[in-house]
Amino acid sequence: MSESQITNKALAMSIKELMKTIPLSKISIQEIVDNCGLNRQTFYYHFKDKFDLVNWIYCTEVMENIGSYKNYDNWSTGMHKTLLYLSSNRAFYINALNTPGQNAFDVCFFNITFELIIGVVNDLSKDMNVAEVDKKFITDFYTHAFVGITVQWIKNGMKLAPEVIVYKLKEIIDGSMLGALRHMKKNN
Repeated sequence: MSESQITNKALAMSIKELMKTIPLSKISIQEIVDNCGLNRQTFYYHFKDKFDLVNWIYCTEVMENIGSYKNYDNWSTGMHKTLLYLSSNRAFYINALNTPGQNAFDVCFFNITFELIIGVVNDLSKDMNVAEVDKKFITDFYTHAFVGITVQWIKNGMKLAPEVIVYKLKEIIDGSMLGALRHMKKNN
């Protein structure tokens, strides 16, 4: 791991620790750097502000959990692993998503989830003649649903177990995505 990555991770751990007891809106850069033994100049070398740091956490840590789960056979494992990660970082995500104006999670999570779902759509449609624009539409639809459900779950305090969320998603996805692709299939 590069020295820059080590510093980014130290700053991420620091803000996550602080967010267990302090609202994001009340945390200063000085508190973040004091908590991990760095200085303000180092912080600003890596991030423009605390929201930039939070966005970096969203995009890097969630991506690490979805990884290679981009096909129909294992998408639910990727979602389960991601929800477990979010749950294990409960204080951080609930705090961040309930901070007014802090909505970069939706964008980052959308992009990551889109990559997972397009892999599933491509996997399911490999023997079908479905236009790319239709695959994208189906992927957008399911991505918006996944992101919306996940954000609502976080903002409501993550009351349902990740296993329950994944089970419910799997019940909806199994068959419905394939059905949508079949409806979009071009007849030749």
